Amino acid sequence: MRRAHALVATLAVIATAALAAGDERADPEPSTTANPAWGFALTAYPTDVRGGERYTSAIAAADHGALHFEARYNYESIGARSAFVGWSFAGGEDFTWEVRPLLGGAWGTTQAFVPGLEASFAWKQIDFYIEAEYVRDNHAQTDSYTYAWSELGYSPVAWLRIGLAGQHTRSYGGDREIQRGPFAQFIWSKLTVGGYWFNPGSSDQVFIGSIGVTF
Repeated sequence: MRRAHALVATLAVIATAALAAGDERADPEPSTTANPAWGFALTAYPTDVRGGERYTSAIAAADHGALHFEARYNYESIGARSAFVGWSFAGGEDFTWEVRPLLGGAWGTTQAFVPGLEASFAWKQIDFYIEAEYVRDNHAQTDSYTYAWSELGYSPVAWLRIGLAGQHTRSYGGDREIQRGPFAQFIWSKLTVGGYWFNPGSSDQVFIGSIGVTF
């Protein structure tokens, strides 16, 4: 993130879960609307940076109707922890969308106030997901930065999602301001496994695996 990318960025379990949540809210059951159930998601991102440090970041999420909570580890930076609360807005039928503003903070190696946004859009087999946040450092304004992660995905079959991803992060070094590369995800019921390959073939390439579960 990445990933972040820095428990808490690859999967698109978040994108997949967000789109699924959007579909459910587009045509809710009466009982779900009156008394929404809790839903949870856990995703780990083992990261291998060529010539750099290997580490794992993670995200834990909980949803109760439109109310959303997130906790992240090694996301804003290696050794950082962060927590967020947000509210989801969703709609659409043929074209579905979900937008989730977030407010949170980070502590540990990064100490900052962190407002953010997660959004997903889908039409037929094509989807787009983006998450962004402004990390406003509590000690030095010059250390503040904007983080972003985006995915353009295509699902030829229900169990496979492939596409292109991009990110801007300070989790590890590298000369590239924006990093890009392909990704693939395999979905079995509530389990999603995937991988992201940024800067393929270059001296500063990064591979981020992802394994996520929803329950």
